[in-house]
Amino acid sequence: MSKQTLTITDNRTGQSAELPIEHDTIPAIGLRQLKVQADDFGMLAYDPGYTNTASCKSRITFVDGDRGILRYRGYPIEQLAEESTFLEVAYLLLFGELPTAGELSDWTARILSHTQIHENLVDLLKTFQAGAHPMGVLISAVAAMSTLYPEAKQVNDVDNRLLQIWRILGQLPTALAFADQNRLGRPRTDPRAGLDYSANFLHMMGLTRQADGEVDPVLVRAMDVLFMLHADHEQNCSTSALRNIASSEADPYCAVAGAAAALYGPLHGGANEAVLRMLAEIGDTKEIPAFLDRVKNREVRLMGFGHRVYKNYDPRAQIIKRVAYEVFAVTGSNPLIDIAVELEQHALEDDYFVSRRLYPNVDFYSGIIYQAMGFPVEMFPALFVLGRTPGWLAQWVELVTDPEQRIARPRQIYLGEAERAYVPIGERG
Repeated sequence: MSKQTLTITDNRTGQSAELPIEHDTIPAIGLRQLKVQADDFGMLAYDPGYTNTASCKSRITFVDGDRGILRYRGYPIEQLAEESTFLEVAYLLLFGELPTAGELSDWTARILSHTQIHENLVDLLKTFQAGAHPMGVLISAVAAMSTLYPEAKQVNDVDNRLLQIWRILGQLPTALAFADQNRLGRPRTDPRAGLDYSANFLHMMGLTRQADGEVDPVLVRAMDVLFMLHADHEQNCSTSALRNIASSEADPYCAVAGAAAALYGPLHGGANEAVLRMLAEIGDTKEIPAFLDRVKNREVRLMGFGHRVYKNYDPRAQIIKRVAYEVFAVTGSNPLIDIAVELEQHALEDDYFVSRRLYPNVDFYSGIIYQAMGFPVEMFPALFVLGRTPGWLAQWVELVTDPEQRIARPRQIYLGEAERAYVPIGERG
Protein backbone atom coordinates (compact mmCIF):
# COMPACT_ATOMS: atom_id res chain seq x y z
CA MET A 1 0.00 0.00 0.00
CA SER A 2 1.35 3.43 -0.92
CA LYS A 3 2.32 5.85 1.81
CA GLN A 4 -0.47 8.34 2.61
CA THR A 5 1.74 11.41 2.48
CA LEU A 6 2.70 14.21 0.09
CA THR A 7 6.31 15.35 -0.14
CA ILE A 8 6.87 18.95 -1.23
CA THR A 9 10.31 20.23 -2.17
CA ASP A 10 11.12 23.94 -2.07
CA ASN A 11 13.45 24.46 -5.04
CA ARG A 12 14.69 27.74 -3.57
CA THR A 13 16.36 25.92 -0.69
CA GLY A 14 16.13 22.19 -1.46
CA GLN A 15 14.18 21.79 1.77
CA SER A 16 11.41 19.16 1.78
CA ALA A 17 8.31 18.74 3.88
CA GLU A 18 6.33 15.52 4.19
CA LEU A 19 2.65 16.17 4.86
CA PRO A 20 0.00 13.57 5.76
CA ILE A 21 -2.88 13.02 3.32
CA GLU A 22 -6.34 12.53 4.80
CA HIS A 23 -9.55 12.60 2.72
CA ASP A 24 -7.44 13.76 -0.27
CA THR A 25 -6.32 16.87 1.61
CA ILE A 26 -3.18 18.03 3.32
CA PRO A 27 -3.09 20.18 6.48
CA ALA A 28 -2.43 23.71 5.25
CA ILE A 29 -0.48 24.56 8.40
CA GLY A 30 2.14 22.01 7.28
CA LEU A 31 3.25 24.39 4.51
CA ARG A 32 4.61 26.69 7.21
CA GLN A 33 7.60 24.36 7.53
CA LEU A 34 8.95 25.70 4.22
CA LYS A 35 11.07 28.80 4.91
CA VAL A 36 14.03 30.54 3.26
CA GLN A 37 15.15 32.14 6.52
CA ALA A 38 14.59 30.69 9.96
CA ASP A 39 12.58 33.74 11.03
CA ASP A 40 10.32 33.70 7.94
CA PHE A 41 6.60 33.26 8.52
CA GLY A 42 6.59 30.21 6.21
CA MET A 43 4.76 29.18 3.06
CA LEU A 44 1.09 30.00 2.50
CA ALA A 45 -1.40 28.73 -0.10
CA TYR A 46 -2.93 31.50 -2.24
CA ASP A 47 -6.56 30.70 -3.11
CA PRO A 48 -8.82 33.67 -4.05
CA GLY A 49 -12.43 32.75 -3.38
CA TYR A 50 -11.34 29.57 -1.56
CA THR A 51 -12.02 27.55 -4.71
CA ASN A 52 -9.72 24.69 -3.70
CA THR A 53 -9.53 25.05 0.07
CA ALA A 54 -11.53 22.89 2.48
CA SER A 55 -12.32 24.89 5.62
CA CYS A 56 -14.29 22.19 7.43
CA LYS A 57 -15.30 18.55 7.59
CA SER A 58 -19.04 18.14 7.11
CA ARG A 59 -21.56 15.31 7.17
CA ILE A 60 -24.54 17.32 5.91
CA THR A 61 -24.57 17.68 2.11
CA PHE A 62 -22.74 15.86 -0.67
CA VAL A 63 -22.38 17.47 -4.08
CA ASP A 64 -20.67 15.86 -7.06
CA GLY A 65 -20.84 18.46 -9.81
CA ASP A 66 -19.28 16.27 -12.48
CA ARG A 67 -21.93 13.58 -12.06
CA GLY A 68 -24.84 15.87 -11.21
CA ILE A 69 -25.40 14.47 -7.71
CA LEU A 70 -26.91 16.24 -4.70
CA ARG A 71 -27.60 14.34 -1.48
CA TYR A 72 -28.74 15.51 1.94
CA ARG A 73 -27.26 13.24 4.63
CA GLY A 74 -26.87 10.57 1.95
CA TYR A 75 -30.42 10.78 0.56
CA PRO A 76 -30.68 11.75 -3.14
CA ILE A 77 -32.49 15.05 -3.67
CA GLU A 78 -34.71 13.35 -6.28
CA GLN A 79 -36.12 10.96 -3.64
CA LEU A 80 -36.58 13.66 -1.01
CA ALA A 81 -38.37 15.98 -3.45
CA GLU A 82 -40.70 13.17 -4.45
CA GLU A 83 -41.47 11.67 -1.04
CA SER A 84 -40.62 14.17 1.69
CA THR A 85 -41.75 17.53 3.07
CA PHE A 86 -39.74 20.65 3.78
CA LEU A 87 -39.87 20.35 7.56
CA GLU A 88 -38.96 16.66 7.33
CA VAL A 89 -35.91 17.63 5.25
CA ALA A 90 -35.09 20.37 7.78
CA TYR A 91 -35.12 17.73 10.53
CA LEU A 92 -32.90 15.46 8.42
CA LEU A 93 -30.35 18.22 7.82
CA LEU A 94 -30.20 19.17 11.49
CA PHE A 95 -30.24 15.74 13.12
CA GLY A 96 -28.76 13.48 10.47
CA GLU A 97 -31.64 11.00 10.21
CA LEU A 98 -35.17 11.03 8.84
CA PRO A 99 -37.65 11.43 11.71
CA THR A 100 -40.15 8.87 12.87
CA ALA A 101 -43.82 9.84 12.61
CA GLY A 102 -43.81 10.91 16.26
CA GLU A 103 -40.60 12.89 15.93
CA LEU A 104 -41.86 14.68 12.84
CA SER A 105 -45.17 15.52 14.50
CA ASP A 106 -43.41 16.98 17.54
CA TRP A 107 -40.84 18.83 15.40
CA THR A 108 -43.56 20.36 13.22
CA ALA A 109 -45.67 21.38 16.21
CA ARG A 110 -42.69 23.02 17.90
CA ILE A 111 -41.86 25.12 14.85
CA LEU A 112 -45.46 26.09 14.13
CA SER A 113 -45.88 27.17 17.77
CA HIS A 114 -43.28 29.87 17.08
CA THR A 115 -44.85 31.48 14.01
CA GLN A 116 -46.08 34.60 15.86
CA ILE A 117 -43.41 37.31 15.80
CA HIS A 118 -42.56 39.54 18.77
CA GLU A 119 -44.57 42.78 18.87
CA ASN A 120 -41.32 44.76 19.08
CA LEU A 121 -40.33 43.18 15.77
CA VAL A 122 -43.71 44.15 14.32
CA ASP A 123 -43.06 47.75 15.36
CA LEU A 124 -39.60 47.64 13.78
CA LEU A 125 -40.92 46.28 10.49
CA LYS A 126 -43.43 49.12 10.32
CA THR A 127 -40.58 51.65 10.26
CA PHE A 128 -39.38 50.56 6.82
CA GLN A 129 -40.62 52.74 4.01
CA ALA A 130 -43.05 51.41 1.46
CA GLY A 131 -41.13 49.84 -1.38
CA ALA A 132 -38.17 48.78 0.80
CA HIS A 133 -36.51 45.71 -0.68
CA PRO A 134 -37.68 42.54 1.14
CA MET A 135 -34.11 41.27 1.53
CA GLY A 136 -32.91 44.39 3.31
CA VAL A 137 -35.93 44.19 5.62
CA LEU A 138 -35.50 40.46 6.26
CA ILE A 139 -31.80 40.80 7.08
CA SER A 140 -32.64 43.59 9.51
CA ALA A 141 -35.45 41.57 11.07
CA VAL A 142 -33.27 38.52 11.71
CA ALA A 143 -30.50 40.63 13.21
CA ALA A 144 -33.06 42.42 15.41
CA MET A 145 -34.24 39.07 16.79
CA SER A 146 -30.83 38.78 18.43
CA THR A 147 -31.82 41.67 20.74
CA LEU A 148 -35.21 40.12 21.52
CA TYR A 149 -33.76 36.75 22.53
CA PRO A 150 -30.44 37.54 24.27
CA GLU A 151 -30.20 34.00 25.68
CA ALA A 152 -29.37 32.92 22.11
CA LYS A 153 -25.77 33.86 22.88
CA GLN A 154 -25.46 30.65 24.90
CA VAL A 155 -24.44 28.77 21.76
CA ASN A 156 -22.94 25.82 23.65
CA ASP A 157 -26.19 25.01 25.44
CA VAL A 158 -27.89 22.20 23.47
CA ASP A 159 -31.45 22.95 24.63
CA ASN A 160 -31.00 26.66 24.05
CA ARG A 161 -29.72 26.03 20.51
CA LEU A 162 -32.80 23.97 19.72
CA LEU A 163 -35.14 26.69 21.01
CA GLN A 164 -33.52 29.27 18.74
CA ILE A 165 -33.80 26.89 15.77
CA TRP A 166 -37.55 26.52 16.36
CA ARG A 167 -37.90 30.28 16.63
CA ILE A 168 -35.93 31.07 13.50
CA LEU A 169 -37.69 28.50 11.34
CA GLY A 170 -41.08 29.49 12.73
CA GLN A 171 -40.77 33.26 12.64
CA LEU A 172 -38.89 33.95 9.40
CA PRO A 173 -41.88 33.29 7.09
CA THR A 174 -44.10 35.51 9.27
CA ALA A 175 -41.53 38.32 9.34
CA LEU A 176 -41.13 38.15 5.56
CA ALA A 177 -44.89 38.08 4.94
CA PHE A 178 -45.43 41.02 7.28
CA ALA A 179 -42.63 42.96 5.59
CA ASP A 180 -44.32 42.37 2.23
CA GLN A 181 -47.69 43.46 3.60
CA ASN A 182 -46.11 46.64 4.93
CA ARG A 183 -44.29 47.23 1.63
CA LEU A 184 -47.54 47.02 -0.32
CA GLY A 185 -49.68 48.84 2.26
CA ARG A 186 -51.85 45.75 2.87
CA PRO A 187 -53.44 44.87 6.22
CA ARG A 188 -51.57 42.42 8.41
CA THR A 189 -52.38 38.71 7.97
CA ASP A 190 -51.39 36.61 10.97
CA PRO A 191 -50.42 32.92 10.92
CA ARG A 192 -53.39 30.58 10.99
CA ALA A 193 -53.61 27.52 13.21
CA GLY A 194 -54.12 24.25 11.38
CA LEU A 195 -52.06 25.12 8.31
CA ASP A 196 -48.73 23.49 7.64
CA TYR A 197 -45.51 25.43 7.06
CA SER A 198 -45.75 26.27 3.36
CA ALA A 199 -49.54 26.67 3.42
CA ASN A 200 -49.26 29.14 6.29
CA PHE A 201 -46.68 31.17 4.40
CA LEU A 202 -48.80 31.33 1.24
CA HIS A 203 -51.84 32.24 3.38
CA MET A 204 -49.95 35.14 5.00
CA MET A 205 -48.70 36.27 1.57
CA GLY A 206 -52.29 36.32 0.27
CA LEU A 207 -51.51 33.74 -2.44
CA THR A 208 -54.42 31.38 -1.80
CA ARG A 209 -55.68 31.07 -5.43
CA GLN A 210 -58.87 29.18 -4.48
CA ALA A 211 -62.32 30.77 -4.59
CA ASP A 212 -63.03 29.84 -0.95
CA GLY A 213 -59.87 31.60 0.20
CA GLU A 214 -58.08 28.36 0.99
CA VAL A 215 -54.54 27.68 -0.13
CA ASP A 216 -54.32 25.46 -3.20
CA PRO A 217 -52.60 22.16 -2.26
CA VAL A 218 -50.74 22.08 -5.58
CA LEU A 219 -49.11 25.43 -4.76
CA VAL A 220 -48.38 24.28 -1.21
CA ARG A 221 -46.59 21.22 -2.54
CA ALA A 222 -44.69 23.32 -5.09
CA MET A 223 -43.58 25.71 -2.34
CA ASP A 224 -42.42 22.78 -0.21
CA VAL A 225 -40.41 21.30 -3.11
CA LEU A 226 -38.82 24.66 -3.97
CA PHE A 227 -37.81 25.11 -0.32
CA MET A 228 -36.36 21.57 -0.24
CA LEU A 229 -34.31 22.09 -3.39
CA HIS A 230 -32.69 25.17 -1.83
CA ALA A 231 -32.29 23.77 1.69
CA ASP A 232 -28.52 23.27 1.60
CA HIS A 233 -25.74 23.24 -0.95
CA GLU A 234 -22.44 22.62 0.78
CA GLN A 235 -19.92 25.44 1.38
CA ASN A 236 -21.23 28.17 -0.90
CA CYS A 237 -20.76 31.90 -0.36
CA SER A 238 -23.56 32.42 2.17
CA THR A 239 -22.91 29.19 4.09
CA SER A 240 -19.21 29.90 4.44
CA ALA A 241 -20.10 33.46 5.52
CA LEU A 242 -22.36 31.99 8.21
CA ARG A 243 -19.59 29.65 9.39
CA ASN A 244 -17.10 32.52 9.55
CA ILE A 245 -19.49 34.58 11.67
CA ALA A 246 -20.46 31.63 13.87
CA SER A 247 -16.79 30.77 14.48
CA SER A 248 -16.62 33.78 16.81
CA GLU A 249 -19.53 32.26 18.82
CA ALA A 250 -21.94 34.90 17.53
CA ASP A 251 -25.56 33.93 18.13
CA PRO A 252 -27.52 32.20 15.32
CA TYR A 253 -29.60 35.30 14.49
CA CYS A 254 -26.47 37.32 13.68
CA ALA A 255 -25.00 34.39 11.77
CA VAL A 256 -28.17 33.85 9.69
CA ALA A 257 -28.46 37.60 9.04
CA GLY A 258 -24.88 37.60 7.74
CA ALA A 259 -25.56 34.59 5.53
CA ALA A 260 -28.68 36.29 4.15
CA ALA A 261 -26.64 39.42 3.43
CA ALA A 262 -24.19 37.31 1.41
CA LEU A 263 -27.07 35.72 -0.47
CA TYR A 264 -28.50 39.18 -1.25
CA GLY A 265 -25.66 39.71 -3.73
CA PRO A 266 -26.77 39.21 -7.35
CA LEU A 267 -24.03 36.68 -8.04
CA HIS A 268 -25.53 34.37 -5.42
CA GLY A 269 -29.25 34.86 -4.78
CA GLY A 270 -30.42 36.87 -7.76
CA ALA A 271 -29.85 34.48 -10.64
CA ASN A 272 -33.50 33.47 -11.15
CA GLU A 273 -34.47 37.12 -11.49
CA ALA A 274 -31.82 37.49 -14.21
CA VAL A 275 -33.32 34.47 -16.02
CA LEU A 276 -36.73 36.15 -16.12
CA ARG A 277 -35.23 39.30 -17.58
CA MET A 278 -33.41 37.24 -20.21
CA LEU A 279 -36.54 35.31 -21.24
CA ALA A 280 -38.54 38.54 -21.43
CA GLU A 281 -35.81 40.06 -23.60
CA ILE A 282 -35.96 37.08 -26.01
CA GLY A 283 -39.73 37.58 -26.13
CA ASP A 284 -40.60 34.86 -28.64
CA THR A 285 -39.40 31.33 -29.39
CA LYS A 286 -38.49 32.27 -32.95
CA GLU A 287 -35.92 34.72 -31.57
CA ILE A 288 -34.01 31.99 -29.73
CA PRO A 289 -31.48 31.10 -32.50
CA ALA A 290 -30.50 34.76 -32.90
CA PHE A 291 -30.18 35.15 -29.13
CA LEU A 292 -27.92 32.09 -28.84
CA ASP A 293 -25.75 33.50 -31.63
CA ARG A 294 -25.33 36.65 -29.56
CA VAL A 295 -24.35 34.48 -26.60
CA LYS A 296 -21.70 32.74 -28.68
CA ASN A 297 -20.38 36.13 -29.80
CA ARG A 298 -20.17 37.15 -26.11
CA GLU A 299 -22.62 39.99 -26.62
CA VAL A 300 -25.00 38.71 -23.91
CA ARG A 301 -24.90 36.08 -21.16
CA LEU A 302 -26.95 32.89 -21.06
CA MET A 303 -28.52 33.09 -17.59
CA GLY A 304 -29.61 29.97 -15.68
CA PHE A 305 -27.10 27.74 -17.45
CA GLY A 306 -23.90 26.44 -15.95
CA HIS A 307 -22.92 26.37 -12.29
CA ARG A 308 -19.83 26.96 -10.18
CA VAL A 309 -20.08 23.34 -8.98
CA TYR A 310 -22.20 21.40 -11.49
CA LYS A 311 -20.50 20.42 -14.74
CA ASN A 312 -23.46 18.24 -15.60
CA TYR A 313 -27.25 18.71 -15.49
CA ASP A 314 -28.17 20.21 -12.12
CA PRO A 315 -30.35 17.46 -10.57
CA ARG A 316 -32.63 20.13 -9.09
CA ALA A 317 -33.42 21.55 -12.53
CA GLN A 318 -35.20 18.39 -13.70
CA ILE A 319 -37.37 18.36 -10.57
CA ILE A 320 -38.24 22.03 -10.80
CA LYS A 321 -39.18 21.76 -14.47
CA ARG A 322 -41.82 19.16 -13.58
CA VAL A 323 -43.10 21.32 -10.71
CA ALA A 324 -43.48 24.24 -13.12
CA TYR A 325 -46.10 22.43 -15.19
CA GLU A 326 -47.98 21.33 -12.06
CA VAL A 327 -48.16 24.97 -10.95
CA PHE A 328 -49.25 26.20 -14.39
CA ALA A 329 -52.16 23.72 -14.29
CA VAL A 330 -53.47 25.82 -11.38
CA THR A 331 -52.33 29.33 -12.27
CA GLY A 332 -52.53 29.19 -16.05
CA SER A 333 -49.51 28.98 -18.31
CA ASN A 334 -46.75 31.54 -18.20
CA PRO A 335 -45.66 32.45 -21.75
CA LEU A 336 -42.06 32.49 -20.56
CA ILE A 337 -42.13 28.72 -19.96
CA ASP A 338 -42.44 28.02 -23.70
CA ILE A 339 -39.41 30.20 -24.36
CA ALA A 340 -37.51 28.52 -21.52
CA VAL A 341 -38.23 24.97 -22.68
CA GLU A 342 -37.27 25.69 -26.28
CA LEU A 343 -34.19 27.63 -25.21
CA GLU A 344 -33.09 24.63 -23.15
CA GLN A 345 -33.70 22.28 -26.08
CA HIS A 346 -31.69 24.45 -28.49
CA ALA A 347 -28.79 24.79 -26.05
CA LEU A 348 -28.64 21.06 -25.26
CA GLU A 349 -28.46 20.28 -28.98
CA ASP A 350 -25.72 22.82 -29.64
CA ASP A 351 -22.14 21.59 -29.33
CA TYR A 352 -21.01 25.08 -28.31
CA PHE A 353 -22.92 24.78 -25.01
CA VAL A 354 -22.59 21.02 -24.54
CA SER A 355 -18.80 21.09 -25.00
CA ARG A 356 -18.63 23.80 -22.33
CA ARG A 357 -20.86 21.71 -20.07
CA LEU A 358 -23.45 24.47 -19.82
CA TYR A 359 -26.63 22.81 -18.59
CA PRO A 360 -29.71 24.35 -16.91
CA ASN A 361 -29.38 24.94 -13.17
CA VAL A 362 -31.98 25.34 -10.43
CA ASP A 363 -32.43 29.03 -11.17
CA PHE A 364 -33.52 28.47 -14.77
CA TYR A 365 -37.11 27.47 -13.90
CA SER A 366 -37.58 28.63 -10.27
CA GLY A 367 -38.23 32.28 -11.11
CA ILE A 368 -40.93 31.36 -13.62
CA ILE A 369 -42.70 29.31 -10.95
CA TYR A 370 -42.45 32.04 -8.32
CA GLN A 371 -43.84 34.57 -10.78
CA ALA A 372 -46.73 32.29 -11.72
CA MET A 373 -47.59 31.78 -8.04
CA GLY A 374 -47.84 35.54 -7.62
CA PHE A 375 -44.56 36.48 -5.96
CA PRO A 376 -43.03 39.77 -7.10
CA VAL A 377 -39.49 39.56 -8.46
CA GLU A 378 -38.05 41.41 -5.44
CA MET A 379 -39.17 38.51 -3.22
CA PHE A 380 -37.17 35.85 -5.05
CA PRO A 381 -33.93 36.06 -3.00
CA ALA A 382 -35.95 36.23 0.24
CA LEU A 383 -37.70 32.98 -0.74
CA PHE A 384 -34.24 31.52 -1.25
CA VAL A 385 -33.46 32.52 2.37
CA LEU A 386 -36.53 30.68 3.71
CA GLY A 387 -35.49 27.52 1.90
CA ARG A 388 -31.81 27.76 2.81
CA THR A 389 -32.24 28.54 6.53
CA PRO A 390 -32.45 24.88 7.72
CA GLY A 391 -29.16 24.19 5.95
CA TRP A 392 -27.56 27.27 7.49
CA LEU A 393 -28.74 26.19 10.94
CA ALA A 394 -27.44 22.66 10.40
CA GLN A 395 -24.08 24.09 9.37
CA TRP A 396 -24.14 26.37 12.44
CA VAL A 397 -24.75 23.43 14.81
CA GLU A 398 -22.07 21.37 13.08
CA LEU A 399 -19.54 24.18 13.45
CA VAL A 400 -20.18 24.99 17.12
CA THR A 401 -19.99 21.29 18.04
CA ASP A 402 -16.82 20.58 16.01
CA PRO A 403 -13.77 20.51 18.32
CA GLU A 404 -11.42 21.13 15.36
CA GLN A 405 -13.00 24.46 14.43
CA ARG A 406 -11.39 27.73 15.49
CA ILE A 407 -12.31 31.35 14.92
CA ALA A 408 -11.89 32.08 11.21
CA ARG A 409 -8.73 34.01 10.43
CA PRO A 410 -7.58 33.81 6.78
CA ARG A 411 -4.09 35.04 5.90
CA GLN A 412 -3.11 37.57 3.25
CA ILE A 413 -0.21 38.30 0.92
CA TYR A 414 0.90 41.81 1.79
CA LEU A 415 1.98 43.81 -1.28
CA GLY A 416 1.93 47.29 0.20
CA GLU A 417 4.72 49.68 1.15
CA ALA A 418 7.58 48.68 3.41
CA GLU A 419 8.13 50.68 6.61
CA ARG A 420 8.41 54.42 6.04
CA ALA A 421 8.60 57.49 8.27
CA TYR A 422 5.61 59.71 9.01
CA VAL A 423 5.66 63.01 7.06
CA PRO A 424 4.14 66.08 8.80
CA ILE A 425 1.25 67.58 6.82
CA GLY A 426 3.13 70.79 6.01
CA GLU A 427 5.95 68.86 4.36
CA ARG A 428 3.83 66.67 2.07
CA GLY A 429 4.08 67.44 -1.60
